[in-house]
Amino acid sequence: MGAGIVKRSVSIAGHRTSISLEEPFWEALREIAAQETLSIQALIGRIDAERGEQNLSSAIRVFVLTRFRGR
Repeated sequence: MGAGIVKRSVSIAGHRTSISLEEPFWEALREIAAQETLSIQALIGRIDAERGEQNLSSAIRVFVLTRFRGR
């Protein structure tokens, strides 16, 4: 499992943005999105709406960590 940073572009609330995350976080996002029958883009949009002032990439990492700790 590689841990390299991967940058992807997504649309959130009608605008394009780039997000840089390690590949394991992208994999975890795909898994969570599938469990919730959401697209990754919709899941990221939800995280974005709830993150407050936190950096989006950091908010995603915290979301994934919290989700997997809660299992």
